[in-house]
Formats: sequence, structure tokens, C-alpha cells
Amino acid sequence: MNSNPISSIQAFLKGETTAGLVLMGAAVLALIVANSPAADLYAAFLDFPLLSKTVLHWINDGLMAVFFFLVGLEIKREVVGGELSTRAKAALPVLAAAGGMAGPAIIYAVLNWGHSEDLRGWAIPTATDIAFALGIMALLGSRVPAALKIFLTALAVIDDLGAIAIIAVFYTADLSVTALGAAAVCTVMMVVLNRMGVRHIGVYAVLGAMLWVAVLKSGVHATMAGVITAMCVPAVKDSEGASPLLTLEHRLHPYVTFFILPLFAFANAGLSLFDLTRDAVLHPVTLGIVAGLFFGKQVGVLAIAYAARAVGWVQLPPGSSAGQFYGTALLTGVGFTMSLFIGNLAFVAPDRLTEVKIGVLGGSLLSGLAGYIFLRVGTNKGVV
Repeated sequence: MNSNPISSIQAFLKGETTAGLVLMGAAVLALIVANSPAADLYAAFLDFPLLSKTVLHWINDGLMAVFFFLVGLEIKREVVGGELSTRAKAALPVLAAAGGMAGPAIIYAVLNWGHSEDLRGWAIPTATDIAFALGIMALLGSRVPAALKIFLTALAVIDDLGAIAIIAVFYTADLSVTALGAAAVCTVMMVVLNRMGVRHIGVYAVLGAMLWVAVLKSGVHATMAGVITAMCVPAVKDSEGASPLLTLEHRLHPYVTFFILPLFAFANAGLSLFDLTRDAVLHPVTLGIVAGLFFGKQVGVLAIAYAARAVGWVQLPPGSSAGQFYGTALLTGVGFTMSLFIGNLAFVAPDRLTEVKIGVLGGSLLSGLAGYIFLRVGTNKGVV
């Protein structure tokens, strides 16, 4: 096990940037298929019934629980011994992430005020897709300082944590006390086993599966089971520097990168160009998502970051120019995976889901292109 923290960070970033490039390919493929003669076959595949659920439901509720489990492992790793392990390290990404979530929510709410059903989508533009954002950064190679990549990674991890909290609190159905009780028992058992020093991965896998069933029946979204299980996995390293948390993260990353996330993107990004009507493009839901991702994210991140620096709370990433830092703030507006996921929780009407896709794809594309341009032309003159 490599104990060099710099090498570990580089390996993590390499994995995330690869995931971003694969995601781009899956999203483009979905758009091509959805606008080809195979469009009906594509829709039939997603609606195909499988054990009382459709294929789309199994992807979004089942496989995505594994993605959230990996996200939980990454969050715990960063908190225990990574870029969020000390107040000094965590201050800037935590504050910037908070601003980057508040800004889009406010813009979306303003544009959809007075429409209670549409306001359910306020959280859609608050998310940052770490894989997509770092994938765009990867295209620039050494032009981007390592400190900015680490900052964006840490911010996106906090962003994921915020999205998880939002899903748990605001997007739950009627709760089942019995199922919640069963979920609590599974959680307590995992916590006790962790405290007792049990390190066998299989034990946590079995209890995690039981927890997923209980959470699925409880009314809380099933993907929360993945996060809860991840938080219970032991992170304490042995004499060789290994831990169940790091082992699981290493094993799961390729499956999530090359199968689960691309499959989610392929299943959810298929937007028919025939749906790009004037009314759909100019609908407040669409505009709220686009404006939230493109304007709200950058304004929230920059405002909080520079205000915190002005009062001496934080230092901005060393070695980066003002243009590069602005470009990084723009990349936080690449929402994609988590934004589409929250959109599926917020709305069920086909028209609204179409507007969600238009908004997420449009806002993410604008943010990604603008971020790429500013990072490419940014120089080390005028360091922030």
C-alpha cells in the first residue's frame, strides 16, 4: 500500500478524470441513440420490467446505491486523513461549497417563485459532478496547478455531502417506522462491530445489503443505505497501511467508473431534440437550472472564497492565477450526475423531466466550456 500522500492524491485524481471522460462518452451516446431510429428501443429498454421494477428504477435506486457507497467512502477518507482532516485544510472547500450550493438554490427559487410544484427542483443546480469537472481539467494537463485540482476535489466531496443531506431531508416519501427501526438496528450493529475491531469486509457487505432493503421500504431514498454503510466501514490502517475502507474504495472504483456511472448517464441523459421546444427551453425550471449552475455556482463560490480571504480565514490555492481560480469556480457548475439524480427525485412528470435534462445538460455544458477556456488562457500572472 502506497503511504505517500501526494501519490495517493495523484492516483485519486487520475481515476476521477478517467471517470469524467467515460461519462462524457456515455452522455453523448445517449443523446445520439435518443435521436436515432433506435430511440424506441432505447425507451423500451429503460421501461423493461424486471422483478416488479423497471430497468431505469434498478439503475437509479439499486446500482446508484453502490455509487453513493463509494462517495461515502471517499468522504470518510478525506475527513479521517485527507484534505478535510484539519480545520485549516477544510476551511476553504467547506465555505466555497456552501456558497456554491446557496447561490444556485436562490437563483432557481427566484425564477420559480409562486409555483410550488416547480420549487421542488431547487436543489437540482446545487450539485457538482466531481468526475466530469476533473475530466475537463484533465484535458488541460499540467496547465492547471495541482493545488487547484485538490481544491476542486475537496469542494466536490463537500458538495456531495451536502447533496446527500438534501436528499435525506427533502426528498423522502411517507416514512415507515417499522422499516426505519430495522434500518437503525442494522446501523447500530455495524457501528458496534466497527468499535469491536471487526475488519472483515463481508460482514459489512451483508449488513449493508440488509440496510438497503430496510431503507428502500422506509420511504427514505435507498441510496442513503450506501452512505450509511460507508460511514461504518473501519478506516483504521494496519501495520502495512491497509484498511477495509481503502480496500473497498480501491476495489469498487473501477466498477463505478466504467459501469455504474456510464450506465446511469446513458439511461438518464437521453434527450430527444424534438423535445427542445421554445416552451421547454424557456420554462422557469429549465432557466432556473441553467442559471443556477452557470451563474449561481460561480458567484457563490467566488463570493464566499474572496470574502473569507479578506477577513483572514483562508488562503486561496497557491500558485494559481485569478483566471485559473475563476475557471475552477466555473467548473463547479458542471452538475450532471448528481443534478440529474436529484431531478429524478424532485419530479415525475415527463415534461418536467425533459426540462430537467435540458437545464442540466445546458448548464453543465456552458459551465464546462467556460471553465475550460478560462483555465486554458489563465496564466500565473496576477496570482490570487
